[in-house]
Amino acid sequence: MAAITIEKIEKSFGATPVLRDVSLKIADGEFLTLLGPSGCGKSTLLRILAGLEVQSGGSVAIGERVVDGVRPNWRDVAMVFQSYALYPHMTVQENMAVPLRMRRLSAWQRLPLVGRFGPGTKAVAAEIEIEVMRTAKALGIGHLLARKPGQLSGGQRQRVAVGRAMVRQPAVFLMDEPLSNLDAKLRVQMRAEIKELHDRLGVTFVYVTHDQSEAMTMSDRVAVMLDGELLQVAAPQEIYANPDDLRVAEFIGSPKINKLQARVRDGGLAETAGTSFTIPADIALGTDVALGIRPEAFHLVEAGGHNILTGAVRLVEHMGSDLYVHLDVPGTHHPVIARLLAERAPQITFGRTLHLGVKPERLLLFAGDGRRLRPHDHKSASLVKMKERVQ
Repeated sequence: MAAITIEKIEKSFGATPVLRDVSLKIADGEFLTLLGPSGCGKSTLLRILAGLEVQSGGSVAIGERVVDGVRPNWRDVAMVFQSYALYPHMTVQENMAVPLRMRRLSAWQRLPLVGRFGPGTKAVAAEIEIEVMRTAKALGIGHLLARKPGQLSGGQRQRVAVGRAMVRQPAVFLMDEPLSNLDAKLRVQMRAEIKELHDRLGVTFVYVTHDQSEAMTMSDRVAVMLDGELLQVAAPQEIYANPDDLRVAEFIGSPKINKLQARVRDGGLAETAGTSFTIPADIALGTDVALGIRPEAFHLVEAGGHNILTGAVRLVEHMGSDLYVHLDVPGTHHPVIARLLAERAPQITFGRTLHLGVKPERLLLFAGDGRRLRPHDHKSASLVKMKERVQ
């Protein structure tokens, strides 16, 4: 079993906290992605799992075994680094063989000249060569075994790094932004290859990235991190459609979600930007809320009214099948972005006034502290507002 249990992990570098009370359970065979901006602590958490960093507090278990204090080579994990960390003076075959040689040959047997003549060395070396060739063939790099890293493209070096991890047959793969050095076209190709590799091997993958496209297309679940905290863990579509926190909603999605500051008025309406939106009527009057509207939730309508924003076209981005239309809406600090079908392009020109409608069920409602307000939360939100008035 290679399930991972992370309990109350804390990590500080000097007086600077990097991870705050992070708890997470990763199922055996799951592909989980740690997603967040640079500096949020995701790579530090991965290095703690690998044993390359020691946590300030908390515990990590892999399978049934607590691995706090266990050396990296005894954790049965393999890590693929952002820089690939290949030995430049070794061939592809030699690079891929390193973990097997370190595990199966003694220090004496690994000596350059005399070691090869030791008892049993040739037999073990032959087994290692067969396993390396089998793995290289599976990754499509069998013809590259005699080359050195400097003679390889970025995608080929990435495959070699994966192969070096794969040849060990670890219980857990840890990947720290392995595609960040590749061009956009190759990243798309390698995303598919890594996902296929996971499906074929059926082992646990923990993948770190700041790229939401990688997280959303490859993962069984996504763990969103910000400022050392774990904000939400869920399936990709759940993260996108039902974010628990405004920070999650703003980080996930491209173009970024539109955020409108509103105040609750009579009749279950929230007023903002010269219009009003229908919201659940049990939220207390005068409550300040944030309305989140995904760009694709908008549709063009003929005139203004409830649940409709009106503004002037500021910019039109042609994205092939879609248009990203930026509107200047009175009462907002930033342009509102709508994602519309490209067939609308002839009627959408700079300066033209558009009316954008949105169905009430497509609104995402957030409290003043950024917490998501769902139907069962509305009564509690009203009580909080009443207490604030009393105080």
